[in-house]
Amino acid sequence: MDKSLYIAMTGASATLRGQSTVAHNLANADTTGFQAALGGTVAVPVEGPGLASRVATVQRNLGVSDAPGARTTTGNPLDVALAPGHWLAVQDAGGGVAYTRAGDLKLNPNGLLTTASGLQVLDAGGAPMALPPFDAIEIGGDGTVSLVPQGQPMATMAEAGRLRVVAADTRAMVRGDDGLMRPAPGTEPAPAAGNVLVAGVREGSNVDAAGMLVSMIELARQFEMQVRVLQSGDETARMANTLLSTR
Repeated sequence: MDKSLYIAMTGASATLRGQSTVAHNLANADTTGFQAALGGTVAVPVEGPGLASRVATVQRNLGVSDAPGARTTTGNPLDVALAPGHWLAVQDAGGGVAYTRAGDLKLNPNGLLTTASGLQVLDAGGAPMALPPFDAIEIGGDGTVSLVPQGQPMATMAEAGRLRVVAADTRAMVRGDDGLMRPAPGTEPAPAAGNVLVAGVREGSNVDAAGMLVSMIELARQFEMQVRVLQSGDETARMANTLLSTR
């Protein structure tokens, strides 16, 4: 009885955490470059004093999905879609380097290239990319940014810098609480070479909204079943106490 109650209790707790992961994915179904969080439950023996048979059900973060998101042609020269396994370097809130696949870039009033959320995009040298006033801009497949200075003819288009793009397996990256990816401890992503992106195209979220809704229903039913086990155990214990008190 003790074992079944413990498994049901920890299972219900893990199910709630699983629902939180699914809800987070659904909330970002329309977020550019978002990669769905993966989670699962595992059985873990409970350490410390107590019955050796006690086992806890624990929710584990299994990383993020590396499935490609749907691509949409926007025609906006500042929109870029990265090749699979490639990441755009940005400056995080603490001034460090982080990585994202969100390629909906913007130019702020100070001439700094940023993501739609305001994070500064880094150039190949690791510095925030600043662009002078221009009449036209073009981002090449290798991340090279070329522009026509303001008031100049198209023939004066010249290279203004290069985006810092790295190549790394998704399994070697860890997503932080800020939603940005960072390399696993002890690893460092290598600079990418060749054609690493497509300009004028935006990659959407890779969240399968229909699949997430099905998962939400399954988790709700699992939680209901686990609560019923707890209620059944409580009722059985009360009945046992009643029988003992009548003797």
